[in-house]
Amino acid sequence: MLRLGLLGFIASFLAPIVVGFVLGNYCNGYFRFLIAFLVLIISVMAFYRVFSSLLHYMLPRKRASEGVLVVEEETENINTNTNRKSESSSALKKIRTAEAADSTVKISSDVVCGENNSSNNNNNYSSGSVAREAEKQEDPIMALGDANPTDIDEDLHSRQLAVYGRETMRRLFASNVLVSGMQGLGAEIAKNLILAGVKSVTLHDEGTVELWDLSSNFIFSENDVGKNRALAAVQKLQDLNNAVVVRTLTTKLTNEQLSDFQAVVFTDIGFEKAIEFNDYCHNHQPAIAFIKTEVRGLFGSVFCDFGPEFTVVDVDGEEPHSGIIASISNDNAALVSCVDDERLEFQDGDLVVFSEVHGMTELNDGKPRKIKNSRAYSFTLEEDTTNYGAYVKGGIVTQVKQPKVLNFKPLREALADPGDFLLSDFSKFDRPPLLHLAFQALDKFVSDLGRFPVAGSEEDAQKLIAVAGNINESLGDGRLEDINPKLLRHFASGAKAVLNPMAAMFGGIVGQEVVKACSGKFHPLFQFFYFDSVESLPTEPLDSSDLRPLNSRYDAQISVFGSKLQKKLEDAIVFIVGSGALGCEFLKNVALMGVSCGDQGKLTITDDDVIEKSNLSRQFLFRDWNIGQAKSTVAASAASSINPRLNIEALQNRVGTETENVFDDTFWENLSVVINALDNVNARLYVDQRCLYFQKPLLESGTLGAKCNTQMVIPHLTENYGASRDPPEKQAPMCTVHSFPHNIDHCLTWARSEFEGLLEKTPAEVNAYLSNPSEYSTAMINAGDAQSRDNLERVLECLDKERCETFQDCITWARLKFEDYFANRVKQLIYTFPEDAATSTGAPFWSAPKRFPRPLQLSTADPSHLHFVMAASILRAETFGIPIPDWVKNTKKSAEAIDRVMVPEFEPRKDAKIVTDEKATSISTSSIDDSDVIAELIKKLEQCQKNLPPGFRMKPIQFEKDDDTNFHMDMIAGLANMRARNYSIPEVDKLKAKFIAGRIIPAIATSTAMATGLVCLELYKVLDGGHKVEAYRNTFANLALPLFSMAEPVPPKVIKHQNTSWTVWDRWILKGNPTLRELIQWLKEKGLFAYSISCGSCLLYNSMFPRHKDRMDKKMVDLAREVAKVELPAYRRHLDVVVACEDEEDNDIDIPQISIYYR
Repeated sequence: MLRLGLLGFIASFLAPIVVGFVLGNYCNGYFRFLIAFLVLIISVMAFYRVFSSLLHYMLPRKRASEGVLVVEEETENINTNTNRKSESSSALKKIRTAEAADSTVKISSDVVCGENNSSNNNNNYSSGSVAREAEKQEDPIMALGDANPTDIDEDLHSRQLAVYGRETMRRLFASNVLVSGMQGLGAEIAKNLILAGVKSVTLHDEGTVELWDLSSNFIFSENDVGKNRALAAVQKLQDLNNAVVVRTLTTKLTNEQLSDFQAVVFTDIGFEKAIEFNDYCHNHQPAIAFIKTEVRGLFGSVFCDFGPEFTVVDVDGEEPHSGIIASISNDNAALVSCVDDERLEFQDGDLVVFSEVHGMTELNDGKPRKIKNSRAYSFTLEEDTTNYGAYVKGGIVTQVKQPKVLNFKPLREALADPGDFLLSDFSKFDRPPLLHLAFQALDKFVSDLGRFPVAGSEEDAQKLIAVAGNINESLGDGRLEDINPKLLRHFASGAKAVLNPMAAMFGGIVGQEVVKACSGKFHPLFQFFYFDSVESLPTEPLDSSDLRPLNSRYDAQISVFGSKLQKKLEDAIVFIVGSGALGCEFLKNVALMGVSCGDQGKLTITDDDVIEKSNLSRQFLFRDWNIGQAKSTVAASAASSINPRLNIEALQNRVGTETENVFDDTFWENLSVVINALDNVNARLYVDQRCLYFQKPLLESGTLGAKCNTQMVIPHLTENYGASRDPPEKQAPMCTVHSFPHNIDHCLTWARSEFEGLLEKTPAEVNAYLSNPSEYSTAMINAGDAQSRDNLERVLECLDKERCETFQDCITWARLKFEDYFANRVKQLIYTFPEDAATSTGAPFWSAPKRFPRPLQLSTADPSHLHFVMAASILRAETFGIPIPDWVKNTKKSAEAIDRVMVPEFEPRKDAKIVTDEKATSISTSSIDDSDVIAELIKKLEQCQKNLPPGFRMKPIQFEKDDDTNFHMDMIAGLANMRARNYSIPEVDKLKAKFIAGRIIPAIATSTAMATGLVCLELYKVLDGGHKVEAYRNTFANLALPLFSMAEPVPPKVIKHQNTSWTVWDRWILKGNPTLRELIQWLKEKGLFAYSISCGSCLLYNSMFPRHKDRMDKKMVDLAREVAKVELPAYRRHLDVVVACEDEEDNDIDIPQISIYYR
């Protein structure tokens, strides 16, 4: 490509000159001068055009950039219909979500990467109200194959959209952010913001890369030492997301430069300069969000000031809660009772609105009303309903989320009067005031001496303690009684170091605060947050000589933990299970920490998944050119580039019983620690059982949107992961989903079930029959149940009445499906259960939560009807291998094709059976003549098969949610919304349908980064060894609120018998290839009497069976092979048996699993 560009350049430059010479020979002197001038102009233009073309290939490619909505500055009058709308608009302007009113960004930059297209540079918002107004103008639900708004790449950001929503994402796309200080913490913050997709991130740093920085910064390599930090970082950060403009500043910042940003973050700045910048930001109109954050060894701090009046649009990010009304009293105050379908999540003081109330229609006015005395299924309305109409039936009550205005204090005032600190660990409730003092003392120390305290220096520690004491004394009545010199000594010793786990944790917290500042989504941190993890220090006292730098990339970490622990980290043998969002962060962290980077160390990572586009917004080790490649392989390669000394092996195996030949006993026995980075409970439980069996530490974590949790599973100290489980999610009864839905979730559950039945399961059944008709028929006859009958009916219907040979046949099928689903079935239902129907007790049948349905009449003038039929037709054609004609997206031609379909009249059946039992697990009903019907169906199928072309097979379609061009979500959203329309349930757009039907787990980079940082702080403890359970921490955090809750892990349950005690962690081992008699005798010596011994699901011995006494002298391994038919592979050296025992008083005693070693 470059060679062609060079030839083009030569040709474009020389051609005008040659032409000029030729023409010049025929012209006089004046014209020769004019020709020469024109030749020069043309040559320059040609050079510019070709050079621009070359740049297209030389500069980094970018993913689709956001097409953000253009909004003019005169937006103040958009929402002037009511006072309330006007106030909302002005309040949202204070958020400064779209301050870049000028189309050209004014930031002076040394380097600019990933510039957006010029068409996008004007795309800014003036207020959240404008964004909402724009959102109302989106394409109709179910625009065929093109339903997604063009301004957000939903394939890339789908998981993030599930957390933030479109409006917040648009505000982020319009936000410019400054990150000052590109050491480890600054790099983490910038990474998270670039992944989130802000408009631009400007990196500021005046310093140069040092070897010291490599302990915490994943961007730098040893080749970058001596370069400016910002310049060294810009290209690698740009590669994370080419839709974000990444710039650099390498000179001193001025106040005026800050006006180009919606938010500014400082990670390495003294209080004096911070106060100056903060005053400017606080007083700017509108205010600029200011964040000061630091990581000093195992200590960290955050300060936020978003201005004198900052409006939080959505405090917690949760969907508004709602309830289905059962009754409302005519009282002052009125008691509202709801059906016990689901617990109400209201709180006293909440505002709610009512809708669809029959009888007491006065409540349907849309006016928010305050509630009190909130209970599980009722609440009191602060309103006199005595003179209102009597409640008859129906009604939905929905929470109204109110914006909240926060008044931030500037740093100058907040230092002296910090207010309430955000607490993270209740065992350290007195720690935040002390750290507030410590960080001020460190700032004074650095200001006076021009350096940080030296690690391990008692002299420097005493100086810092003295400074802290002086500041404390100056506080007067607000001084602390105890400034805890021991803690300050730890603080001083590690003050220069930026540790990777701390940077990861605070990078997640601060990144989320920037998102809040730019969008008004979630409650900001108000205003100070302090954290420490001194428990991570080694249990043995550290000698100052052990903290000295070794001129290595780990020097910063060594200055905190010492070289002995560093050696333990490097020699660790680690297993990371999963290489998704958590796995990428863990790999980055352990590579920077030096884990498994020594001669004895090894890191194994496994993941059987491949990279998809939706991964790229969080799984930062992947790039768009990696799509389709194995996650573990790409991640391992990226981690090795962060630290070339990392000894890593990447596998593509799922961890489970089927891969125990790969992850065998020797593999597990050699491990130092296991780190889970999984996304499903079953896999977690399996790894938990393996760690329990081999007594290995397991570091567990998970995220859900802005929430994250960590759990430490430490042998003999804590309970295991599986010891406590969340209650299973409540499933809607089958009859509710199929006949009586009352929310959109029911409709989407039904829609996905129908999609899979029509397009995956039925074609698969057809192929199963056609592949081996006799075997299939025999299996159906042998089963002889209602399910077999249903399968045969569906196969016959697909190959006979509903077989499609042309695309018009597919349209006919889809049109008749519409009639069946949304007209005929509803007509049958309301015929069987009229609106005035009553139950056997005389109560109205159609009482809450049931909603009375209405049949739909198809109209090709309704886009949603048209789009459903065409999406279904296209997918039906795909299953039959029928080509899709080009005219399918032509609305007029599609409507004509649909209108040609003849729809037969429907007559409701009097004998129709509709399941109403909520405990029913199937809508199929058995019949005494099932076997006869099955035989008849098989005969018809045999006849039908003769009419099929040779080798005919169908193509089953497996649901794929992340491809917006495949029409899967078009059909599912259409099915769900038409059904919702039947039952007067609010409809959803395709994106929301994708979240629910696709069971998409909301995910963002910030909570992932925080979780992994917390886990790696615990990893120090695990690999050091010797820490007691009191030193470990389990964490639950919600960055939306924000909430941080840390606590000691729960110890395992202890079972005692005589002089012996054990927990779930114990496994009794009996070596020497014992016989059954020897095993029983061995237990008897412990005061335990075995009455039952089993291996797997097979009973080897039971004292009640006389025959079993003949087995007493047989080897346990032989009994396992002969009786239990256990296959013992060559790599296995033992087998496990479960023994039921009782004591001398016949009390059952739960004993550990027993491992019988036979080799």
